[in-house]
Amino acid sequence: MEMELKDVIETLQMAARSVGAEVTSPWFYLQFGIILAAAGIAYAADAAIRVRVDMDSLASHLPLPLRHFIRVLVGSASTAVFALLMIATRIIMAHSTWPSRSYLIVVSAKLALAWLVISLVASVIRNAFIVRLVSVGAWIVAALSIIGQLDATAETLDSVAIEVGGLRLTPLLLIKAGALVILALWLTNIASNFVESRINRATDLTPSIQVLLIKIIRIGLMVVAIAIALSAVGINLSALAVFSGAVGVGIGIGLQKIVANFISGIILLADKSVKPGDLVTIGDSSGRISAMKTRYISVAAGDGREFLIPNEDLVTQKVVNWTYTDKNTLVKIPFGTNYDADPRLVCKLAIEIAAAAPRALKGKPPNCILTEFAEAGMKFSLTFWIGDPDGLDNVKSDVMLALWDAFKREGIRVPYPVRELRVRGALPVETMIETSS
Repeated sequence: MEMELKDVIETLQMAARSVGAEVTSPWFYLQFGIILAAAGIAYAADAAIRVRVDMDSLASHLPLPLRHFIRVLVGSASTAVFALLMIATRIIMAHSTWPSRSYLIVVSAKLALAWLVISLVASVIRNAFIVRLVSVGAWIVAALSIIGQLDATAETLDSVAIEVGGLRLTPLLLIKAGALVILALWLTNIASNFVESRINRATDLTPSIQVLLIKIIRIGLMVVAIAIALSAVGINLSALAVFSGAVGVGIGIGLQKIVANFISGIILLADKSVKPGDLVTIGDSSGRISAMKTRYISVAAGDGREFLIPNEDLVTQKVVNWTYTDKNTLVKIPFGTNYDADPRLVCKLAIEIAAAAPRALKGKPPNCILTEFAEAGMKFSLTFWIGDPDGLDNVKSDVMLALWDAFKREGIRVPYPVRELRVRGALPVETMIETSS
């Protein structure tokens, strides 16, 4: 361990002496000034290009990959201009003085070109955080390679190690493993999206089976990808057994809800109690299931809101599924009339109006019954069937408006509360006037 620390110190001292020798040269400040001037010109050129170029209509007639490439290139205009200026300056200085006097110019040009190429390649990734992480990591590796310090940096990172259960962990190993895992997960996401599109096109599979297959395939691909990535960097998977106890305790204590929701999601997909497209009511939330995720389901309400309900709640709580086995829905409309109305005529009018509703099922005739002789009037209950629970409130409103028109036409009144106030034992008005005078 002491020898490794000495090697690291010697490497840092050599680098410091090299930098010191370079800084003391007057050509260093000349190159540094040229680099700053080129950076300013590149920034101004980038601002001018962004003002003059319409990114939305840029190369709209070209194929999508080429159009995407041109847009990324225009977005990195400052880097491209800076690289061109550095290359031109390098060519001029190579013909006018010694090559060693333009060392920083060469390094700057290579670094700019590396960043430009990395930006173009990483632009195919959609996740902004992953793009930034990959771009910065790849550029650091390229920069170390350009200045000739990649091997020395790798040896330094590999010299510091921690032994855990027979597994030698080093910063270099963790960096390689992280990079390969990110690459493997990105490829897995592409493959799982392709498989998902093919499964969604299969018309012989129910929506719940489609979601279940997609989840199983996605999780399986992720496990295989991570195992391959770890094996590629030399990590023996059997050496990770030491972490299994800690992971088990973590799942048992800290991840109870996550695991419960995951298992509940598998149960819901397997028993087909709910599926995408079902109209459900869970507590005070009602709507149609738009998506079933690993942790929750998304219920889209009719007013634009979406309720994210944990899968565990669907397993442990009461759920009303309006379309579980049959989409036919019974509509109930209670209403009342005064005692002057003929109850048989009222029931006849209600049945005729319900039967004439556009969404009423013809095979199931409506029914209207007298349910109560109440204090304020007679109470009735009108029931009829519609083929789909969508827009249930609109159907009820239309039928009730039609009932109101029919009652107006037939002279049937709807009862409403009337309050009559009687004052007993009060004096006549004349007596009150005489008493006051």
